[in-house]
Amino acid sequence: MPNRAPNGVEFLQAADWQRRGKAKIDWLWHGFSTRLGGVSRSYCAEDSPGELNLGFTASDSRDAVLENRRRLAEAVTGNPATPLVTLRQIHSNLTVLSHIADSNRQTPRKGDGLITSDPGVLLAIQTADCVPVLVADRKRRAVGAFHAGWRGTVKRIVESGVGRMRMEFGSVPEDLVAAIGPCIGVCCYSVGDEVLAGFESQFAYARELFHDVFDSDPVRTKYPMLFLTQRAPGHSPIGPSLHLDLVEANRRQLIDSGVRPDAIHVVGGCTNCHPELFFSHRGSGGHAGRMMSVIGISG
Repeated sequence: MPNRAPNGVEFLQAADWQRRGKAKIDWLWHGFSTRLGGVSRSYCAEDSPGELNLGFTASDSRDAVLENRRRLAEAVTGNPATPLVTLRQIHSNLTVLSHIADSNRQTPRKGDGLITSDPGVLLAIQTADCVPVLVADRKRRAVGAFHAGWRGTVKRIVESGVGRMRMEFGSVPEDLVAAIGPCIGVCCYSVGDEVLAGFESQFAYARELFHDVFDSDPVRTKYPMLFLTQRAPGHSPIGPSLHLDLVEANRRQLIDSGVRPDAIHVVGGCTNCHPELFFSHRGSGGHAGRMMSVIGISG
């Protein structure tokens, strides 16, 4: 269940990062936003409360988005003025070394990963189905945030991002913890053969990430005779569709980077299955707000 901040923002956190004792990281800020607790009116019903769209979309006002970003910062850090660093995301494997001064840039830098060891700033990745991955180095006080759609996953954005943390901060993979946030699940993420081909060109285990799924159709279930064809068996277009498990794909990249399997946490559920909680680009037919996954080092 989401945390509800005093300002009304509802967001998710990796429970193991918050627990008292050995696992708790006292200096770490982090959170995965939901669509709940903001002022945007562009993606909700007329009689609904405002929503927490955090992306500068064509349908929403800039002022509403800026207010939502302040609310998220306050919910996560306690201070609405906490600087926020974002990217112009391009489905790449490019990770940007960020400093607190980047929060004042008028034009965000291009890339799909952010890393920093500067305290007092939140790194932010925007998603509405793609996979957000947050990484923290418990010993060196460094953090990273990565945006992994299927293209970025094929390009190994998370794997290369962890490598960049090793290069810039001297991070040791065994000291890293990671959280994979809400994204479209294997239950809903049907893809074409070109996606399968892309993964097969890069990963020996690619086939383990894909599953044949018979999509649920209540009309077909109730009236099966309407969907019978005269084609020979095996030649009908009716059948399972190919679904991709993006969560597992990025979990495997973290493991291949040296992160311990028990240090990887999956937070939240399928964005397409839970429209009351998350924005989903696919579920809304392209008319969706954006969520943010944020991580930072307390000042």
